[in-house]
Amino acid sequence: MSHKGLIYSFVAKGGVVLAEHTSFSGNFSTIAVQCLQKLPSSSSKYTYACDSHTFNFLLDNGFVFLVVADESVGRSMPFVFLERVKEDFKQRYGSNNKIEGPHPLADDNEDDDLFEDRFSIAYNLDREFGPRLKEHMQYCMEHPEEISKLSKLKAQITEVKGVMMDNIEKVLDRGEKIELLVDKTENLQFQADSFQRQGRQLRRKMWLQSLQMKLMIGGGILILIIILWLIACGDVTRLEDQFTKLMADQKTEFQTSLSSMSTDIAKLQASVAISSTTSKCRLLSHPPQPLFCPT
Repeated sequence: MSHKGLIYSFVAKGGVVLAEHTSFSGNFSTIAVQCLQKLPSSSSKYTYACDSHTFNFLLDNGFVFLVVADESVGRSMPFVFLERVKEDFKQRYGSNNKIEGPHPLADDNEDDDLFEDRFSIAYNLDREFGPRLKEHMQYCMEHPEEISKLSKLKAQITEVKGVMMDNIEKVLDRGEKIELLVDKTENLQFQADSFQRQGRQLRRKMWLQSLQMKLMIGGGILILIIILWLIACGDVTRLEDQFTKLMADQKTEFQTSLSSMSTDIAKLQASVAISSTTSKCRLLSHPPQPLFCPT
């Protein structure tokens, strides 16, 4: 059998189907009415499986909301659909709503035949609310992802409600009063605030200590750099002084050597001049002899 999704739906009260809709042929309505007659009153949700289909019932204030679904769609989508139908039905026909004219569920003449009254009410509601069932079925089938998310959200809410109810029952079983519970809640809130405040103070103190340590380390490194720089500058100054002194000593020695050399040269020049003068005098005192040539 092919997957059909949501197949058949109705709204009933007191064993009477008030509105229904289906786009498929089959004996779904007959089986659904038979199940309706056997519904227990101990719970608000029921599911019956029959021939690869599920018959899902939702009870609320005497009204019964049903949807027949293909078994492949699971259990979440049918009940999300029933919740949508229930809310729509309550908004339209709830006792708190203002409806112009006679209420569709009202019995104006109590003396009339009961079957005729029920038939008239069912006919009017089926004509008004039957198309709404069709719209809800189409919407759920066309938006499966949204329906799945909504189902998970409702399941979580139901779980949270269950946990809260269990906690409340445990509190009541222990005999604790609501005032004591409120006081405990306030104390817990105060302790939580105090813990957060202490946590912030501790984080601030640790941050300041870290900053102080970083500043101390940075200051020590800076002082060490300054000391090394001063030492280096002092060595350079001493080297410059020594170099200047060495150059001065070399200059003095060079000047002394130059002066000595000048003196020696002068002496040498004087000695040469004296020797030259002596030689000339010797030449003048001994005139040249005539040459003798033998005949």
